[in-house]
Amino acid sequence: MADFSCYGGVSDEWLAVEAAAPPPPPADMPILERRQLVNDGRDQLSAEAMKALAPQVTLKDHAIATRDGQTIEGRTYRPASVPADEILPLYIHFHGGGYFFGTLASEDAICARIALGARVVVLNVNYRHTPEYTYPTAWDDGQDAYAWVHAHVAELGVDPAKVVVGGISAGAHITSSLTLQQSLGKALTSCPPPAGQVLMIPCVVSMYCYEPQLRKMKDPSISSYKENENAPILPMKVCKFFSDLLQVENPQVDALKLHPGNATPDQVKGLPPTVFGITGLDPLRDEGLLYAQMLTEAG
Repeated sequence: MADFSCYGGVSDEWLAVEAAAPPPPPADMPILERRQLVNDGRDQLSAEAMKALAPQVTLKDHAIATRDGQTIEGRTYRPASVPADEILPLYIHFHGGGYFFGTLASEDAICARIALGARVVVLNVNYRHTPEYTYPTAWDDGQDAYAWVHAHVAELGVDPAKVVVGGISAGAHITSSLTLQQSLGKALTSCPPPAGQVLMIPCVVSMYCYEPQLRKMKDPSISSYKENENAPILPMKVCKFFSDLLQVENPQVDALKLHPGNATPDQVKGLPPTVFGITGLDPLRDEGLLYAQMLTEAG
């Protein structure tokens, strides 16, 4: 039985970040105004960082077709120092923000840094957000972006055998779902499997189908849901706000498109190498660690 409570508590690193963090939007602000305020702030931070990064990368915008006849925004970042005809690996990036926050521009700086640091092409995917688009739109957009990549590898100048998918928080949820669905033969069966996945502070289970996670814990009282109920940035009340906007009707525990973390050890066998980034002061901590533990035990 698992006990990850040793990772709880406040670190000196967090205290330094918290001291410089902007105040959250007022709780009574209309939700679309709140989204705009947060997105504007994220865009501004990214734009400031791009003043130094932009000359080092080549950016190109793309329109990615979706299964419902619409298009979503994509943007690629390629190290400017790499010859234009050199074939590179590709990293597909899905941003965080509770399926609610996030823009293409808000991810410019992180995508540029990944492109430069890893010497890869990065595709930044601006999947569609709540409340206008509910479940499973963002998940379908992620799959459609992956299929689009494999239909455009020549144009992108990338190696189809070296496509890694990754995301942060909600983006990691989309990533883990995409990778598991492909592995189980439920989606993207005409595409090569991802060469790897990167799951940063991942959500891998809806809060309304969390019971299988609690059964793996030594005691429910040490769950990160309980221990970090009032965590900064993402307290449980904010988790509920994000989850409710998805408007999932009659969620089922074994619906693995929404709950990859509820997969069995047999179902995760064969998944690609996976990198996790998990923080202690986070309600999502335990599900990430439990998923990492299961993937490790599955080889």
